[in-house]
Amino acid sequence: MYTAGKPASSRILVVRLGAMGDILHTLPAAASLKHSLAGAHLTWVVESRWRPLLEGNPFVDRIVELRRGSIGALVETAQVLRAERYDLAVDFQGLIKSALTAAVARAERVYGYHQSQAREWAAGIFYSDKVKAGATHVVDRHLELAAAAGAMHPLKLFPLPEGRDEGGLPAGDFVLASPLAGWGAKQWPLEHYRALGERLRGELGIPLVLDGPPGSGFDRSSSIAGLIHATRRAAAVVGVDSGPLHLAAALNKPGVAIFGPTDPARNGPYGGSPRVLRSADAATTYKRDADIAACMRAITPDQVFASLKAQFKVSSTVE
Repeated sequence: MYTAGKPASSRILVVRLGAMGDILHTLPAAASLKHSLAGAHLTWVVESRWRPLLEGNPFVDRIVELRRGSIGALVETAQVLRAERYDLAVDFQGLIKSALTAAVARAERVYGYHQSQAREWAAGIFYSDKVKAGATHVVDRHLELAAAAGAMHPLKLFPLPEGRDEGGLPAGDFVLASPLAGWGAKQWPLEHYRALGERLRGELGIPLVLDGPPGSGFDRSSSIAGLIHATRRAAAVVGVDSGPLHLAAALNKPGVAIFGPTDPARNGPYGGSPRVLRSADAATTYKRDADIAACMRAITPDQVFASLKAQFKVSSTVE
């Protein structure tokens, strides 16, 4: 495992239980903690379904799965956490359940966001140290929280596993799209994807592959490992504010990020790739509406195609 500087005995607990995009946004902060606190041993507690995102991470020494579904499972997780003596715990989620997870580990210090910034105000009750972040993007806010806990040497790295080939991909170049999001308002209409796919194949000879979780009914269904592999292979991506888009950004993939109600300055693809398209009329809101927002419908397939085509031209020129 990764160790910087002289040996020490700091034992760190990182709490970020889910979901995909949120875990990806926490990777640099966790890496910074491990890198900065010499000889540290870092444990990350995460919901079982997201464990594949952390496997093989050189900055994570131990993964503890938060088992859910019964009181017994939760008690078992608490016992596993209490078997270690943590010098500090950092809750990057800001929910009551994540704050309780950090508290039950009985770390000497528990860091989290100030009540004014935590997703659930009551989470702050469980923190010994409350931090007000000044940055805009979630990644940078997490780095500030990590810095308050002692991470003085930030690493903006996104260590990810290689993934697994699960088949169903074209042999040559393709554009990968994952249409689903956490709630309907952030999604782009399926008929827009179909129109985009026709233009990509007809004018550029490149197929559009729609990917989703098992049972989604898209061109391809994949596990997390399969999605990582497919994203690595894709020539470009088209995404909305969801985990697969943030995965593509972490892998520095070109493409288009279609944004509407959520603010790309705060939740957009970190690092500038893919490029963001957002209607000038979009109003920022995090209300979890089920219906596709009008500002998402306003982004046309022609706009997305033009952005992709321009990026393909740039890529061809560089090569």
